[in-house]
Amino acid sequence: MKLIICEKNIAANRIAYILSNGKSKYMRLGKTPVYEFTKEGETWRIVGLRGHIINLDYSAEFNQWTRLPPRDLIEIEPCKKVSEKDIAATLKSLVDKNPYLIVATDFDREGELIGVEVINLIKEYNKNITQIKRAKFSAITGYEITKAFENLTDVDYNLSNAGEARQVIDLVWGVVLTRFISLTSNRLGKDFLSIGRVQSPTLAILVEREKEIQNFNPKTFWKIIAKLKKDTTFDAVHIEGQIWDEQQAQEIYNKVKDSKQATVIDVKKTVEQERSPAPFSTTTFLQASSYLGLSAAKAMTVAEELYIAGLTSYPRTDNTVYPSSLNIKGILEKLTHSSFSKEAQEVITNGRTHPTRGKKQTTDHPPIHPVGVPVGKKLTSEQEKVYELICRRFLATLAKDAVSETVDASINISGEEFKTSGYRLIEPNWKKIYTYIKEKRKPLPELNKGEVLPVSKITLKEDKTKPPKRYTQGSLIAKMEQLALGTKSTRHEIINKLYNRKYISGSSLIPTSIAIAVIDALAECDVVKPKMTSVLEEDMSAIAEGKKTLEATVKESREMLTDVMKTLEKDKEKIKASITSAHMKENRIGKCPKCGKDMIIRSSRKGERFVGCTNFPNCRNAYPLPQKGMITKTDKTCEACNAPIIQVKMKGKKKTEMCLNPRCPKVADGPSDLIGKCPKCGSDMIIRTSRNGDTFVGCTNFPRCKNTYSLPKTGDVVTTNKVCDECKTPLIQIKRGGEDSTTVCLNSECPSKKNKK
Repeated sequence: MKLIICEKNIAANRIAYILSNGKSKYMRLGKTPVYEFTKEGETWRIVGLRGHIINLDYSAEFNQWTRLPPRDLIEIEPCKKVSEKDIAATLKSLVDKNPYLIVATDFDREGELIGVEVINLIKEYNKNITQIKRAKFSAITGYEITKAFENLTDVDYNLSNAGEARQVIDLVWGVVLTRFISLTSNRLGKDFLSIGRVQSPTLAILVEREKEIQNFNPKTFWKIIAKLKKDTTFDAVHIEGQIWDEQQAQEIYNKVKDSKQATVIDVKKTVEQERSPAPFSTTTFLQASSYLGLSAAKAMTVAEELYIAGLTSYPRTDNTVYPSSLNIKGILEKLTHSSFSKEAQEVITNGRTHPTRGKKQTTDHPPIHPVGVPVGKKLTSEQEKVYELICRRFLATLAKDAVSETVDASINISGEEFKTSGYRLIEPNWKKIYTYIKEKRKPLPELNKGEVLPVSKITLKEDKTKPPKRYTQGSLIAKMEQLALGTKSTRHEIINKLYNRKYISGSSLIPTSIAIAVIDALAECDVVKPKMTSVLEEDMSAIAEGKKTLEATVKESREMLTDVMKTLEKDKEKIKASITSAHMKENRIGKCPKCGKDMIIRSSRKGERFVGCTNFPNCRNAYPLPQKGMITKTDKTCEACNAPIIQVKMKGKKKTEMCLNPRCPKVADGPSDLIGKCPKCGSDMIIRTSRNGDTFVGCTNFPRCKNTYSLPKTGDVVTTNKVCDECKTPLIQIKRGGEDSTTVCLNSECPSKKNKK
């Protein structure tokens, strides 16, 4: 019997279909799907894992944070535990007396480690297993899978050792540093702070850029712009460009401001070849995914879905050179029967003789490219976008260079020289296919030396220099690659982790105040500097190449971490003060209306969030908070009670502002949330938000009057200023989508409703 191990069930399903020519049988052993077929008289069984089925962690005795100083964990060996017991049981039941095991996981460090974990597990069940092979492929297509299983190779234990080294090093560093910073700053439970070997230097890059922006001192300059006309209007700028002296700018402007004519004194035309882009590596693909409005993590997830569906090649690669074995003609032929048939035909009939090449060439996987056409397959909107991006990039690498013309003209206006430039495409070629790059330069009308043009207007424009731009996910991934932070497989995950830890926000990556405090606290420590991390990355690459051992690399990393901890422990009090201060600043909601001190978001012993005064216990003023949704301070106060006003964003709902004070006589949003009079006590009734994030109508005379009414979960609530004839409860209108609004009584026990029933 041949037992084939795949990384995921969906890959196992597709590989079984290819190898069996669609004749495999599906069955379940326990909870695990298994695909079985007979080939050349032999039984084949294919099992899909859920990634790693072995988990690396510290044993339970070391997982209580306060019991052991973090530094003591450095030399303690983590242990391996089976995390997917149902899959392990299935594998055990499938191992016969003489199994033939084929590893068909993704061919990279992680995939090889997953395969070796299964090998070691199966050896526990059958110590005599000797027939172990590896199927290497870069796409899940009929041709690639068939070729891989006809040319089986040996498992690469150097590659799996490199993956295991990363696993051990990242666990030890992450646990030790995270526990130290969290315990030092007293941030435990859900509020713990995390530090990582790659995460922290990456965050330091963002913090450094944010400080450059905050400390940027803009300088004022002036520009003199002439608006000229010939067929169309275009701008010419004084040859000085940015003029830093206001008096000089004013003198030039006074000289030319009333001019009515301009003379062309020189025209230069330059024809250029604009080279087609290089094939997609993981980094350049993730950079380009920003054109689609997708995060790096989402783009990678979608690319993996397309790979498993047999539509694109393996998305984790540093390679930017197509291998000679790649059947480019065959792929183009497939694309002629797709929505890209016009572009594919253009490349076939008028393409370049050889595809473009990037700077990096590796032998594990080819650059990312299409391998199939989604005939009969319904793609999601995101899958369609990513598939199109990959197809257009592939076709662009085979298209001819674009040819463009740049025009630079010098123009005289009342003795002062002005410059203008224009751009036009002569032969678009690849730019017609890869349509994501928008050209900002505009063409100029045909200009001739000595030609006189009318001047429409001359402007003296004051401006200021701009700070450097914040990083986007794409530009940060490129920076991480440049500094050897992480790998092609992990960089997008690191960025996603920074979002999840609430260290960054926004599409232009803005570090939060707590992130800045963490990096400032660790400023003197090597853990936030790229060099040490890049050294460890080089060591792991050396393991993969067989030049270094797993044991030696892990040992050196522990020595590095010991030195890091010595530095951190010296600055423990400084770190504590810095993070505590930042935490107070980040969670500050506003001023306490009772004593004037700051009010901040706190957590109760039950883990519920609320707003409390920092002057506690002298001032015990506190307000409840919705337990769901994102809370944002507004720097506004309620006109009625002076309590802070916050903004609440619930999932799937619009942002709403609310007064923190549940006893506020009026709602912070004004009359739109005033529903009517309470039928029990006559006070105003308003829309409120519960701790669970649900909206309801409550009496402003609470707690004396506890009368409340629930509101529908969907739809917009509109006040009517009317009351129910039967029970005198306020009537509201509910409006949903394009439907007509309906008027309802708030009282669920209203006699009119009972009569209808």
